[in-house]
Amino acid sequence: MDRPDNDQYFMEMAFLVAKRSTCLRRKVGAVVVKDKRVLSTGYNGSPKGTMHCEELGCIRDQMDVPSGTRHELCRGVHAEQNAVIQAAYFGVSIKDSAIYTTTYPCSMCAKILINAGVKEVIYCEGYVDALSEMLFAETNIIVREYSMGRVPIVPKSNERD
Repeated sequence: MDRPDNDQYFMEMAFLVAKRSTCLRRKVGAVVVKDKRVLSTGYNGSPKGTMHCEELGCIRDQMDVPSGTRHELCRGVHAEQNAVIQAAYFGVSIKDSAIYTTTYPCSMCAKILINAGVKEVIYCEGYVDALSEMLFAETNIIVREYSMGRVPIVPKSNERD
């Protein structure tokens, strides 16, 4: 029997969640876990009830905004943000939880995860954001890279939004 360990199980869930993304640049998924149980999930895309970037085009592409900068110039809500929002919306505390995310969190997401009480961040794909790394370094949050050892379920893109 080829049973996945917990890291593989939850990271594969994050890649599955990422398939729901409506971002044109990078599909990102996140799964918040505590005591080996899924608390919430999130993927990047425009706010509920608004038009998707798939319909309107990418504002960041149209404005030639480089990856890793000017996060506010985007219709999308990041996967990590949506996972935290979903938990709050349904009244689920994520204090002392872990988040599995397909991509290293940006500085905006790092700040949210720190204040939400997340204790561990497990990511699969790197993302250049020196401020994010600095913020995590100032906390007791465990941040670790997970290598799936095979091609991810969701194709990689060269940019993150």
